Amino acid sequence: EVQLAESGGGLVQPGGSLRLSCAASGFTLGSSEMSWVRQARGKGPERISSINRDGSITYYAESVKGRFAISRDNAKNILYLQMNSLKPEDTAVYYCVLGWGGSGSIRGKGTLVTVSS
Repeated sequence: EVQLAESGGGLVQPGGSLRLSCAASGFTLGSSEMSWVRQARGKGPERISSINRDGSITYYAESVKGRFAISRDNAKNILYLQMNSLKPEDTAVYYCVLGWGGSGSIRGKGTLVTVSS
């Protein structure tokens, strides 16, 4: 069974950093493009980053460009999202999603990131 499990969320002050992880099981991570999508309360999902199979091509939404970095360790079957210079508007549930566009149906249960002083 294909499963994705996010971790690493929590409460952080504005300007702080967090690193999210997404552990993949039931398939070889290196065979798939992957994305991070977030959803804030009362808002629709927002695709924020994607990465191709070998990590050589990435995409970032304008809202996170220059602050977030997506990466992957195919040997460990783990996808990462390094988030720096966090802002209150980054508060959301973050999901890893199978595929490039972020609209895939295979995703984890999410991890909550709260940016607040």
